[in-house]
Amino acid sequence: MPFFAAQHSLFRAYDIRGSRQHFTDDFIEALGYAFAHLYQLQKNIDNDKSIIVIGYDVRHDSDVIAQKLASILNKCGLQVVQLGLITTPMMVFWAEQYQGHGIVVTASHSAKDILGVKWLVNHQSPSVEDIQVLYQQVIHHQLTQRSLDNSLLAESGLYQHELQKMALHKDDKSLKTAKNCLIVEKAYLSPKQVASAYINAIVQVFKALYPNSPETSINNIPHGSTADQQSPSNKLDLIVVIDCMHGATSHIAQSLFTHFCQRVIMLNDNPDGNFPSGNPDPTEPCRLKQLQQSVIEHHADIGIAFDGDGDRLMIVNNNGKVVTPDQLLYLLAKVAVNDSPKLLTSSPSTTQVLFDIKCGHHLPKLITELGATAVMSRTGSSLIRRRLQQSNNQIIFAGELSGHFIFNDHRFILYDDAMYAALRLLHWLVQSMSNFNPSANLAEIIDGLPIIVSTADHYLPLPETVINDCSILEQLTQLCLYLQQLIKATSISSTHPDYQPIIDGRPAHCTCSAKRHSITLEQAEDLLPIGTKLSCIDGVRLDFAHGFGVLRQSNTSHNLTARFAGDSIEDLKDIQAKFAALCRPFDENLAAQIMAISPQ
Repeated sequence: MPFFAAQHSLFRAYDIRGSRQHFTDDFIEALGYAFAHLYQLQKNIDNDKSIIVIGYDVRHDSDVIAQKLASILNKCGLQVVQLGLITTPMMVFWAEQYQGHGIVVTASHSAKDILGVKWLVNHQSPSVEDIQVLYQQVIHHQLTQRSLDNSLLAESGLYQHELQKMALHKDDKSLKTAKNCLIVEKAYLSPKQVASAYINAIVQVFKALYPNSPETSINNIPHGSTADQQSPSNKLDLIVVIDCMHGATSHIAQSLFTHFCQRVIMLNDNPDGNFPSGNPDPTEPCRLKQLQQSVIEHHADIGIAFDGDGDRLMIVNNNGKVVTPDQLLYLLAKVAVNDSPKLLTSSPSTTQVLFDIKCGHHLPKLITELGATAVMSRTGSSLIRRRLQQSNNQIIFAGELSGHFIFNDHRFILYDDAMYAALRLLHWLVQSMSNFNPSANLAEIIDGLPIIVSTADHYLPLPETVINDCSILEQLTQLCLYLQQLIKATSISSTHPDYQPIIDGRPAHCTCSAKRHSITLEQAEDLLPIGTKLSCIDGVRLDFAHGFGVLRQSNTSHNLTARFAGDSIEDLKDIQAKFAALCRPFDENLAAQIMAISPQ
C-alpha cells in the first residue's frame, strides 16, 4: 500500500481534518517535515528566517500534535512562537504580528473524535491545490526520510559552527543576535500575553470607530491584566448571553465581552474536548436551545454562540428566536457599509458585499438597498478569503450561510473572527437604538426584514453516478439548461414562425450521452417559469419569484448539501417539489429525500 494512503482523505478542500485514528505518530512526523519544507521555501523567498506561530484547540491530543509539529519545525531551523490554547482567528492575529505564517491544530466545529489542522502561508489560506501539494510532500518525506535527517544534522552543525566562529572573533554583538535567534526558535507566550494583545487590538478598533463612546475612551488594558476594569456605566447597555460550546473561545470570551458590555452571562465556557453539551457547531438544528432558554430567562438583549475554534457565529434575538445566518449576514453587511468611509466617495458599483450561493433570495435586493453591489460566490470560507484579498478593496464584507463573516475594512484581521463580528454587531445595535429608536430591540429589527421560510443547510447522501462520468449535479445542470433553452425557443417561435431552434441539453464539459426525458412544454414552464434565474457556479441554484433552492456538492464530505426557501410555507413546499421533480428522472430516492426535508 502506498505511504499514507489512508490519510489522503484527511486533505480536504479547506484544511486537514478527519478521524483521530489516522493521526498516527508517523503521519504527524511526516506532516511536520512537510510544513517545514513549505515554510523553508518562504524563507528562501523572503531571504530571512521564517517565523511560524502555532497553537491548538481544546480537543484531546491537539496540544500534543501542536508540540510535535513545533519541535520538528524547530529541528528544521525555523523559528516557532508557541501560543497555547487559542481560537483560529487568534492564530491569524498573531501570524500578522510576524510574517503571516501560522498553524493551529483544530477540527473547528466537528465532533470530538475528529482532529485537524489549519494553516496560513504568507497571510493566505491554502487553496485546494496547495493542500494536495502538501499531501504529496508528506509522501515524499517517507521516501527520503534518511537523506532529510542527514541534511538537518548538517544544518544544525552549521548553527553551532557559526556560533563558534563568532566567539573566536569575539563579535559580541553578532553572538548576542545569534543566541537571541535561537531563543526565539523556542519562544512561548503566556496565555495572558496572547490574550491581552489580541483584546487590546480589538479595543483600538472600537476606539477608532466610536471615539465618543464611553467604553472605548479608556486607556489600553495593561499587560497581563483583565479586560473588565471600567465601571458598568461606561459599557454598552446590553445583557448578553454567550455560549462557547466548551470550545476555544471559552478561555477568552468573558474577558473580551465584559470589557464592552454591562452584563455578560456565560454558558459552556470551560474548555472541554469531550464537548459534553454536543458538537461545537452552532449551525446544527436544535443546538441553540440552551442559549434560547437562557436569553428568555435572563431577559437578555441577545444570545451569541461560537463554534469550536471561534470562526463561526450564530445569534438569538431577545425573544429567544434564532436569527437565520443570511439575516445575520445582512445585519453585519449593514454594519460594514455604515462604517465604511469609502462609500462617501465611491459609487455603489465599486462597493461590494459577497455572499455564498446558499443564502436567501431576498439578500441581493437588501444589499442593493444599502448602497452596495451584491455578489454571489461559491461556498467556502477559504475561497471567499482569497477572493477578498484579490478584490482590490472593492469587497468590504463577505459572509456565508455557515456562519463565517469577514470585514474587509483594514481595521482588523482579514479573517472570519466570530468574536470580533459579534462585537461589531453589538456596537451597531446600541448605536442604532440610541440614534433612532431607544425602545427598539433586535427582534423588532429582524421583524422588519422580508419573511423567509427555509430549511436548514441539509446534507444528503451523494447518489452513485448512473450515466458514465456524469454526476447527479451535471445531469441536473444539463436538464435545467435544456428546459431553459426549450422555453426560450418556444417563446421566440411564437413571434417568429421561421425560427428553427437547435436544442442540446448537454453542457460543454459533459461527455455522457444525454438521457432523454419526456417533458412537455407545459411541464417545463411549470418547473422553470419564465424569469427563473439559474446559477451553476457551485452546483445548481434556481431563483424563483417566490423563493429559491440550491443543490451542490459538499466540499468537506461525500454528500450533497441542499437548502430551500420561500416567502411562505406553501412557497417553500412548491420549490422543494420543483427540485424533486427535476431530480426524479435521475434518482427517485434523492427526490424523496428532498421532499422529506422539514423547514427550520
